Order: sequence, then C-alpha cells, then structure tokens
Amino acid sequence: MTLKESKRTNKIAVIGAGYVGLVSAAFFAELGNIVICVDNNHKKLEGLKKGLIPIYEPGLKEMVLRNKKAGRLTFSHSIKEAAEKSQIIFISVNTPARQDGSSDLAAVQRVALEIAKAIKDYKVIVEKSTVPAETGDRIRKTIEMNMPIRIDFDIVSNPEFLREGQALHDTMHPDRVVIGVESRRAEMIMRRLYAPIKAPIIITNIHTAEIIKHASNCFLATKISFINAVSAICEKLNADVKMVAQGMGLDKRIGSAFLEAGAGFGGSCFPKDLNAFIHMAEQKGYDFKLLKEVRRINEEQKRLLVGKIEELLWVLKDKTVAVLGLSFKPNTDDIRNSVSLAVIKMLKGLQVKIKAYDPKAMPKVKKEIKDIALCRDPYEAAKRSDCLLIMTEWEEFRTLDLRRIKKLMRQPAIVDARNIFDPEELLKAGFAYKSIGRK
Repeated sequence: MTLKESKRTNKIAVIGAGYVGLVSAAFFAELGNIVICVDNNHKKLEGLKKGLIPIYEPGLKEMVLRNKKAGRLTFSHSIKEAAEKSQIIFISVNTPARQDGSSDLAAVQRVALEIAKAIKDYKVIVEKSTVPAETGDRIRKTIEMNMPIRIDFDIVSNPEFLREGQALHDTMHPDRVVIGVESRRAEMIMRRLYAPIKAPIIITNIHTAEIIKHASNCFLATKISFINAVSAICEKLNADVKMVAQGMGLDKRIGSAFLEAGAGFGGSCFPKDLNAFIHMAEQKGYDFKLLKEVRRINEEQKRLLVGKIEELLWVLKDKTVAVLGLSFKPNTDDIRNSVSLAVIKMLKGLQVKIKAYDPKAMPKVKKEIKDIALCRDPYEAAKRSDCLLIMTEWEEFRTLDLRRIKKLMRQPAIVDARNIFDPEELLKAGFAYKSIGRK
C-alpha cells in the first residue's frame, strides 16, 4: 500500500537496520522521503543492497524493494555520510538489557559521538529506540561535548509502538504518534514528517515521551500476567478463561487486546522494558512492586507449562516432546526472549528429547540451540512423539489434521499453551489434552 506523499520531501537518516530501523526506513521512504538506512553490519548491508531482507515481516520485503527501486531508500555503513545528507536523524540501534535490568545504551552513545563529529548544520536527532527517561539529556550532552564547532540541533523522542508481525500496519496506521520536543522548530519539522498519517499527534516534553513508551508496554504486560493469574483460578473452579476474558474485554474501559491467557509474554520489548522500568523506578527511589509481580507471574507460567506436560506423561526423562512454534509470536522469525525456547531449555534440563517446527524461525533457532531435531513440518515433529506442545499460535497450527497427528504420535497427548483448540473436540478425538485456564 502506498500512502499519499508529503508535500515536501524530507531527507532522513535511520541509524540501525534492525526490526524498528528497517521498518521505519521503509515507511518514511514510502511517504516519499529520501532515506539513508545505516548499519555497521557489513554483511547485512550487502544483503540489503541486493534486496535480501534479514528479518521476516509481512510486506516488508516488497516495501523495501519498491522504494529502493524508486531511489528513495539507500543503505550505507557511514553515519557521517548519512548525517551530512539528512536533516532528520533517527537513532534506532539495539538497547539490550543488562544483568541488573537496566538498558545498555553503549550503541546509542557511539552513534551520538559519530553524529557530533559529522553535523555541519542544524539537525533534528530523534530517539526511536526504546530508551529510559533522561536518555535524550545524555544524547544532547554527548553531542555538545564532542562537537568540533558549535552547531544548533534539537533532540526529539519519537517512540515506536509497532507489533512484530504487524509492524507495517502499525507504522502506517498508528493509534497515536508521540513526539517529545524541546523547541517549536523541531515540533514543526516532526509534524510535517507525520502529516500524511491520520492519527492523533501527542506533543510533549522529551521525558514524558520516553516514559509513555515504557508505561505503555508495561501496562500491556500487566494485562497478560493478570489474565494468566486469572487462568489459574479458572482451572481450580472449572471455569473457562476464554469466556472470562471475553466478558471482561467487552467492557470498553478494559478492552479485549492482550487478554489472552497462554504461555506468557516474550520478545525483545516486553521483558526488557519491564525490567528497565523497574530499574529506572528503583534508581529514582520507587519500588515498583506491581511490575515485579507481573514479572514473577510471567516466569511462573513457564514452570506451569512444564508441569502440565509432566501431568500427562508422568516421567519426563527420555520422553519426546514435539514443540510447534519457536518464534516469540506468529508472523515473525524473532526468537529473542522466546518463551518457547525457554521452555525447551527447561525440558532439556529434565532430559526430555525435543523435536520442533516453526514456519519461519528455524534458521535462527539452529544457531541458538544445537541439539534439538528441527523438522520440515508439524507432522514430522509429531511422529513418534509423546506429547505435542503448541507454543506459538501460527495460523497453520489451527488447521492441523488431528487424525493424522494422532496416528503419528507415540501417545496422543497435547498441551496447548495458546488455547487454539476446542477442549471438547480434542477429548472426543481421543487426545489427552491440557490448555490454559480451561478444563
């Protein structure tokens, strides 16, 4: 889908060609802007120049190729080149979690140093990576301290709210655009950039914009842990958590999104942002006990899953479990903080043999875990397995030929960690079946 182009073309640099950076670069080019996407991984860059996309995201390859062909999107390893040619510079580098839960901002600092040496005229420098509050202050100070000569610039916080697997849709049709600015000049430039997007624009200060991102993700994580806690009560009272969630979600004050009981949350955002917000609060003297409990419930969910498998198989040692779904969610190949991989490691620690299948993530899993059998389809995974474990709700798993699955398995046992099947149908089909929050 091509959006209406801006009346005035912006020259943009996006530093970092990961999930956020590459999607952002393609999106801004789609709006008609001239975009240079920068990354220090030369192998990735050479692939991008040849049209090879390093991540799986529906529609992304087509958008990158379309804008590359039109000359609106180019790739470079040089921050200096990109900064000199662009007025708006987005910082979209990785900010991994440290051991204590804080964010490692070394890459952000390195980029700020490079920008400081490169800029020769006014620039708008935008935080796009998820960063803790006061990072904008540190970027400003780093640039000011390392500039050869004094050049005017502005720092902006413009957090992303995209969901992997639906990143292009979320970027083109956002619920809101949050812009934290410190000058009218920067505000007008950012408003012009987002003018083609039909969404509310929230203009605030930089600290508020930084906190909006963390607070949003932590609230969504809280909804997931809440419904997972409710699912434990439902199992004890013979209630159906899916119906409970439906009844809750129809209340407009609550909403149905992120009220699906299951294996818990993973991925590159929720666990990292939760830990970072807890750490940031502690640094400012506040003990965020609510979020600590959200985190505890999420960790407990993995142990509950292993317990459900044990209930069906009794002795786990030397049993074979077929795991369907390895990415942290469907429609992506991202395995960062994948709950599936965490559960696999727990099972392997109990001497369980693992067979696994995922439509997109297996090349990455092959590098992460060496001694599991990666299969060409769900049926090969099910063959002579003692239990089928559904860990990611890929659409193809909902339409499995269960009769064929039953014939292939050593014993017909299914643990459905995403509640994709109807319990009554599975029981009628002769499966020993366990789901989350349903009897």
